[in-house]
Amino acid sequence: MAVVAPALKHWRTALERVEKFVSPLYFTDCNLRGRLFGDRRPVAGLASFLTPERLRYQDAVHQDFRPAQVGDRFGPTWWTCWFRVELIIPEAWVGQEVHLCWESDGEGLVWRDGQPVQGLTTEGEKTSYVLTNRLGGEDPRNLTLYVEVACNGLLGAGKGTMIAPPDPEKMFQLSRAELAVFHRDVHQLLVDLELLLDVAKGLGKDNQRSFQALYTANQMVNVCDPTRPETFPVAQALASQFFSQCGGDSQHTLHAMGHCHIDTAWLWPFKETVRKCARSWVTALKLMEQNADFIFVCSQAQQLEWVKSCYPSLYAQLQEFACRGQFVPVGGTWVEMDGNLPSGEAMVRQFLQGQSFFLQEFGKLCSEFWLPDTFGYSAQLPQIMRGCGITRFLTQKLSWNLVNSFPHHTFFWEGLDGSRVLVHFPPGDSYGMQGNVEEMLKTVTNNRDKGRANHSAFLYGFGDGGGGPTQTMLDRLRRLGNTDGLPRVQLSSPGQLFKALESDQGQLCTWVGELFLELHNGTYTTHAQIKKGNRECERILHDVELLSSLALTRSAHFLYPAAQLQHLWRSAWHLPLLTPDPFTTATANTLSPLWPPRHRLLLLNQFHDVVTGSCIQLVAEDAIKHYEEIRSHGNTLLNTAARALCAGEPGPEGLLVVNTLPWKRTEVLALPKPGGSQSLALVTVPSMGYAPAASPTLLQPPPPQQPVFVVQETDGSVTLDNGIIRVKMDPTGHLTSLVLVASGREAIAEGALGNQFVLFDDIPLYWDAWDIMDYHLETRKPVLGQAGTLAVGTEGGLRGSAWFLLQISPNSRLSQEVVLDIGCPYVRFHTEVHWHEAHKFLKVEFPARVRSPQATYEIQFGHLQRPTHYNTSWDWARFEVWTHRWMDLSEHSFGLALLNDCKYGASARGNVLSLSLLRAPKAPDATADMGYHEFTYALMPHEGSFQDAGVIPAAYSLNFPLLALPAPGPAPATAWSAFSLSSPAVVLETVKQAETATQNCTTLVLRLYEAHGSHVDCWVHTSLPVQEAVLCDLLERRDPAGHLPFRDSHLKVTFSPFQVRSLLLVLQPPSN
Repeated sequence: MAVVAPALKHWRTALERVEKFVSPLYFTDCNLRGRLFGDRRPVAGLASFLTPERLRYQDAVHQDFRPAQVGDRFGPTWWTCWFRVELIIPEAWVGQEVHLCWESDGEGLVWRDGQPVQGLTTEGEKTSYVLTNRLGGEDPRNLTLYVEVACNGLLGAGKGTMIAPPDPEKMFQLSRAELAVFHRDVHQLLVDLELLLDVAKGLGKDNQRSFQALYTANQMVNVCDPTRPETFPVAQALASQFFSQCGGDSQHTLHAMGHCHIDTAWLWPFKETVRKCARSWVTALKLMEQNADFIFVCSQAQQLEWVKSCYPSLYAQLQEFACRGQFVPVGGTWVEMDGNLPSGEAMVRQFLQGQSFFLQEFGKLCSEFWLPDTFGYSAQLPQIMRGCGITRFLTQKLSWNLVNSFPHHTFFWEGLDGSRVLVHFPPGDSYGMQGNVEEMLKTVTNNRDKGRANHSAFLYGFGDGGGGPTQTMLDRLRRLGNTDGLPRVQLSSPGQLFKALESDQGQLCTWVGELFLELHNGTYTTHAQIKKGNRECERILHDVELLSSLALTRSAHFLYPAAQLQHLWRSAWHLPLLTPDPFTTATANTLSPLWPPRHRLLLLNQFHDVVTGSCIQLVAEDAIKHYEEIRSHGNTLLNTAARALCAGEPGPEGLLVVNTLPWKRTEVLALPKPGGSQSLALVTVPSMGYAPAASPTLLQPPPPQQPVFVVQETDGSVTLDNGIIRVKMDPTGHLTSLVLVASGREAIAEGALGNQFVLFDDIPLYWDAWDIMDYHLETRKPVLGQAGTLAVGTEGGLRGSAWFLLQISPNSRLSQEVVLDIGCPYVRFHTEVHWHEAHKFLKVEFPARVRSPQATYEIQFGHLQRPTHYNTSWDWARFEVWTHRWMDLSEHSFGLALLNDCKYGASARGNVLSLSLLRAPKAPDATADMGYHEFTYALMPHEGSFQDAGVIPAAYSLNFPLLALPAPGPAPATAWSAFSLSSPAVVLETVKQAETATQNCTTLVLRLYEAHGSHVDCWVHTSLPVQEAVLCDLLERRDPAGHLPFRDSHLKVTFSPFQVRSLLLVLQPPSN
């Protein structure tokens, strides 16, 4: 009598039986996994060539290759080892699928017939290259391939941990290189059995469908003999029967999209990212070729431009698959930038440059903003998105919140001005899914908008360091297309996802204001030199564009430096010159490095792991070089524009004092004198114009306001007084009093000290450069000054100052000059620090005699309020926040503003305004922030609101100093203004030439925004010869109904609170 299997099964034994049947570790001599590859052969020949350079293929293959073997070690970190691989495929393998199996701990790229064909990364589960799906009689048996192996892993080369600084001496190893027959039928069975196991474990013991999955898998093991392929179809049929049992119409739908997040620089340098793109995208391309339903999404125009330059054939194929709808460019930005620190104009340029690239290269604009991994999202992003043709937004980083769980995954986001965009966070809280059941179930159960949204994104593919999807992931998703007990899976695109979400958007909730990430708040401060470079270079490009635009109107011979400015804003590729071979004496070849030595600048540096400082030392050094190049080239362009403004040749006679802000300014300026010295002068310069420093009208007669008085008392304290504010410092440099003279109002809290430097322990839980933890506040240690170090600097008149030295610790010191100018409403603190610390955090505090439950912080194109208390967990989670040029604490009729010229981290707790100055993390860059720093902050007490008191223009003035530029010959005798505004609520932020030139006419773009939070009509006055004025969007596309009447040199623009408006001004041609 036949033996019947028992109907009762033990859950654990049945489960583990199936697990062992597919295990890569156990029983591989007799299980199914052990039959995945059949006959194997070693490669016929292996040779290698080691280089510190990243070479182009055509140069690398002509180098001196030496014999190599499996087990060889190569390196060190960031070098490259090229392998020449000789293959002889046995005749007996005809009709079989043949793979090159390759494993190493470096990232590999296979080259065949001079073209990249496959990425190979063990970490990315890509360890074989398909030589042929079925070896035919006419197929070649002898092949030569090259494998380019980078000496770094998918996530860099951290010493000990992922985010540790790279190990410069790390060596890498080739552990496998062989030919093998691949059994596709075994692979399909393995996929089915693993999915059934996942269903059983994911649904759990209380679910009927779980047992059905387990019993199906168990029965497949019963009928499947790994040594007899003829038994496979029976097992396959059992799996098909299970997976073909469909779910109901109400199933949640997952929109599965192939994805490969590649950080433009992070734990590896910019140069390596170029190759990461090639390795990842050529692998995705192979999947597109073999799977017509596979859709791959790709963001970041910068990376696409790199591939276009370095891998033109690959790029051409990507364009071809874009036409087929399988390769889908998304995002609309130049890079996936940080969402907090870049200025409003820089954010506009990310979209302007990105959308222009996508339109030019792929024939259409992106409709989705794609920013899955950044450290917070400005409340002005919805307005900027909509102004750039984007109404949809995908990200997921708020799932990292440390304190509060964000309440939505699909919702409308309303920005500072009221603009709304549709936002989707993939509920699986990842952009690097593997296509397994656990992730799918999490996506459904984790969705916080159940009943409101029945569609979710499912982004699959290895990411951060690249890699991307695999065939196995795709096979899993396809198998689970419509299976009872699981969500429906649809291979989809961003457009299909958002269209489905928009079709049922009536019940979606709205989130108003910023999307604040409750983590990574150290990125507002880490790598202060990068932060300073960002702020300064944003200012330089602003000034160059303005002066170059004005020069266009004054000189018929001046050429707007469009190409140079594009280079300074973003990357502009130029192929490198051939350079001598630096590492081999065997040949006299010259080599062409893959990476050009320049042309990757401001927008590139605003990538979310660069401007934030959360990168390795190599990246930080590159970023600093980029800023130096912007400064150097920018200053040259400024001088060129100044000469054109005066329409002459350079001469030694005069100076042109230029004001690049849209309001008249009277300020103290240090003017150069013969011999290299400087003299102070009080200069008045009209808005967005110039005045001659040599003009008698510029050097003012004795001003009606009080000069600066400087008094040092016998106890060593110093008082600075300019009739507007009176500053008192104790002998150690602390602020004991700050009085608004007209009202006699004291700004410093009673019994407290301002300008108090404080040191904190700064040891996060893991993410060293990224995080500041709440408990750091418990370690506050005031830095105590030494009496007698305060001395008078400038003795008064136009300027008064005092300075002091401060020993922060045995290893770090500070010097500071406290400066007060005639007529200036704020006192400046010019600070120099020599900083050599480990896991310390330096701030400066100002306790204010002000009581308010909220403080105001500048953001892009506006400002917002945040609480000064810890009432709720949402309040407490904002113990460290970001700001731009100013923050303000005000009560009715009085307030205190803290301005800065290059800082971003800040806080206001109770009545204490605090500015974050320096950190000292040791990972991923052990040298971060070590060394010399120079920065300025300022304190401005004011009556009334900060809007009416002029805090906003004061902060602009601190960040945009008057420029003293050489004039050609004698400087112009009269001052000149190009633009002025009737309303102090409106800021003219940008003047530039339009991206698209108008034939025979100069067209300028003006970008203005409402800064006070009010409805206002503003008259723009210009002395330029305007022919036509019309409103446009941020992509500079004309508004058909946006014509603006221009009369008597004026035009009127209407604003709502925090609205950004752009104008096209078509100018009459200048006369010669």
